[in-house]
Parts: sequence; C-alpha cells; structure tokens
Amino acid sequence: MSATRVSAALNVPAIMARKGGDPLVCLTAYTTPIARLADRHCDIILVGDSVGMVLHGLDSTLGVTLEMMILHGQAVRRGVDKALMVVDMPFGSYEESPEQAFRNAARLMAETGCEAVKLEGGASMIETISFLTSRGVPVMGHIGLTPQAVNMFGGYRVQGRGTAGETIRRDAQAVADAGAFSVVIEKVPESLARSVTEDVAVPTIGIGASPACDGQILVVDDMLGMFSDFRPKFVKRYGNLATEAEEAIASYARDVRSRSFPDESHVFGDDEPLGDRKAGR
Repeated sequence: MSATRVSAALNVPAIMARKGGDPLVCLTAYTTPIARLADRHCDIILVGDSVGMVLHGLDSTLGVTLEMMILHGQAVRRGVDKALMVVDMPFGSYEESPEQAFRNAARLMAETGCEAVKLEGGASMIETISFLTSRGVPVMGHIGLTPQAVNMFGGYRVQGRGTAGETIRRDAQAVADAGAFSVVIEKVPESLARSVTEDVAVPTIGIGASPACDGQILVVDDMLGMFSDFRPKFVKRYGNLATEAEEAIASYARDVRSRSFPDESHVFGDDEPLGDRKAGR
C-alpha cells in the first residue's frame, strides 16, 4: 500500500536552493510521536538505519533490514507534514547493482511515502546514484565515516586525515556530479568538511564535521540523552531523558509496591461512565 504524500512543504529543489543560505536543520526520527515533534522545527527528517542500534539493541547498523526501514518509515510518515522525509537504504539493499538499488528504493518510496532515500559511499556509488536519479529517485549521499562499512574502517574512526582527505574530496564531488541533491559528511576533520562544503554545488550536512556545512544532523536519541551506551564527541546533549525516564519508572515501581498507585482517582466507581472510547480506555 502506498503512503505517498501529494506534495511536501519542503521538497528536493527547495533543499538544494538552501546551498550557502540558512542552515538546514536535520534530525533522525523512528516513531510517529518524535516525528511530530521534529516536524515543527526541522527541514529534513531522516529515518536512519541507526534505528537498529538505538531502538533494536543491535551492535551496528549491519543487521537492519529493508522491512525494518519500511516499518519505521511508515510510522514517521504519519507524523511528518512539513519537513522533507528521507529514508536510509540498509546494508545489502543497494550495493549489488543499480537495478537492485532501484527496486529497493522504489519499494521504500512507495511503501513509506518518503521523498528521497539515502545511501552510503562515494565514487564507488556513481553509477548507482546516476541510475536512481535518472529514474526519479532523489538521493542523499553519505561520505566520510560510513557506518555500514565499519568493519572496513576497523571501528568508528575519524576519516580523511592527511592524504586521505583527497579521497573524501573526490567522493563528495563524485556524489554531487552523479546527481545527489545533498551529501552527509560524517566524522572528518573540520577544515576538510569546510573545504568540501565550499567546493561542491549541493548542500552538505555535517555530523562530526564543520559548522560551515550547509546543515547539521544528529541522531535524536543521542541529542535527547536517551541512548547512553556511548557518546560520540560530536554529539551535544540537549536533554537527559534517560535519567528522567528511569527516575519516573523507579517512582512508579515504588508506588505499585507500596500500593499507593492506583488510588481512588485512578479507578472507576460502579456508577461512573466508561473511559475515553476514542483512546480505547
């Protein structure tokens, strides 16, 4: 079943037009409630394959499936009206061939209603990006540290230092020339990200990159302080919801054990009307 939205308040041309202008505010989302909150403030909402780690407890993004991305994409679609919605293509769904990439990208767009997909890789993805964009699939690129290639990198290390910076530059230009409407630059030296942003014609979106990028993105659970297994240097925590949630759960547990919850205000008398039918309670 298609979840396609007729028109987006922010579309791909509008995002591209922000190159060198007002910074693009980007955030991940995986659920309808978070998507609704983010939609009020963000220009781009990414249904990231980071969902595997922050919601499903996986050690990396490699175990994320296309079905998982579709499920969470559908949930986010229900909460997004204004922002441009992008869905990650998971590991193994696009690397085999441009044709494989198109089949899976088309399925993502048809079943989630997203306006674009994101895939990782630089120069090696030229043919695939060109194949997709020439067939109506807007693509966001992703270079630098690409988490799906973490085993090749030997961990989540900074990429592009020294002479390796030229590879990052070539990747950025290749992705842009192939037709990507924007490119995420992750975990590279600040000066390199700044230079790449000046060189390429499409918006760059930084994560552990540079304030000079055309936009910034973070994983929502990281910036809210919900995901605390580790904290990358590039994350600024704007909340500490994990602590607040644990305190609330502990308080609930104490109330149940002491029989102070529920009290008379939380139960129904014999003559009281039933609960909120709309809420099913």
